[in-house]
Amino acid sequence: MKIKEIVSALERFAPLPLQDGFDNAGLQVGLTDAEATGALLCLDVTEAVVDEAVTLGYNLIISHHQLIFKGYKSITGKDYVERCIIKAIRNGIVIYSAHTNLDNVRGGVNFKIAEKIGLTRVEVLSGKQESLCKLVTFVPFAQAGEVREALFAAGCGHIGNYDSCSYNLEGEGTFRALEGANPFTGNVGQLHREGEVRIETILPLYRKNAVIQTLIQVHPYEEPAYDIYPLLNNWAQAGSGVVGELEEPEAELEFLKRIRKIFEAGAVRHTRLTGRLIRKVALCGGAGSFLIPDALRQGADVFITGEIKYHDFFGRDNEIFLAEIGHYESEQYTKEIFYKLLENMHIHIPFSITKVNTIPIKYL
Repeated sequence: MKIKEIVSALERFAPLPLQDGFDNAGLQVGLTDAEATGALLCLDVTEAVVDEAVTLGYNLIISHHQLIFKGYKSITGKDYVERCIIKAIRNGIVIYSAHTNLDNVRGGVNFKIAEKIGLTRVEVLSGKQESLCKLVTFVPFAQAGEVREALFAAGCGHIGNYDSCSYNLEGEGTFRALEGANPFTGNVGQLHREGEVRIETILPLYRKNAVIQTLIQVHPYEEPAYDIYPLLNNWAQAGSGVVGELEEPEAELEFLKRIRKIFEAGAVRHTRLTGRLIRKVALCGGAGSFLIPDALRQGADVFITGEIKYHDFFGRDNEIFLAEIGHYESEQYTKEIFYKLLENMHIHIPFSITKVNTIPIKYL
């Protein structure tokens, strides 16, 4: 199996267009046409991780945190990132990172955290904005069903917990085929009237090109008419953080103790204990304090994340319980997502989770 086949599978699960604007997810180092000899799965790429891949004979490293974030004008080995790049290239190792695209996808990082905590009825906390569009097209009555089903298969029609969503209106279309045309119906030079169905359906913006290609392939007309409208709707299928519920309410202190154990946190920083019961839980892996207002709007009892700024703790005691468990600690189980994806591919190469603990923060 070529490395690019594994990368393709990762991107089908967590498409790169879902990453946030500041991010640099995707291929970091190397050529993906090579045959894969093994994959090492990690949160962070460090020199020790690259050494481990070399020792194992693996030529692919899959990480959550991207190795390359800023632009480099030279690669001289002056920091650990440059040394990792040099070492990877020297040993023919490809480095691929799935970062905020894996954070934002349903079933990704935050859903894994919710699974570890035992949350039910889990939904995206803050849906992505300006990520949807509407397709409108016009199809003869007899072919409308076939075209509609092809559009759904290409990624259209998902709204919340529903799929195959569309609006259909019957009407009449007109056209005149000019010289050189090869009309599906009607005659060259004559005005033709055709009973048509106006099909409207929603799709993620990043699927637009693939959907249009599908439409052109399955539509019976030589020149199918279609419109694309950008939407301002909140896309609840993808976005930052998640919110869910515990099966049974827990006291604040007991909840904190359980969280610390699950994530093996060296310390948990939190707001003042007030005696509230914890039932509705909002969370975000990594640095997620920007989602505190969203957690408040959702009526969450607690918001858990990897990093909270000092001033964000102020004035929250009577609004929501805040808990900071550490950046690495909150996202460490991302490696399990990678492992499951490769396992489901039934690939015939070895792959394993790194034995290197890459957390740079120690607790006294």
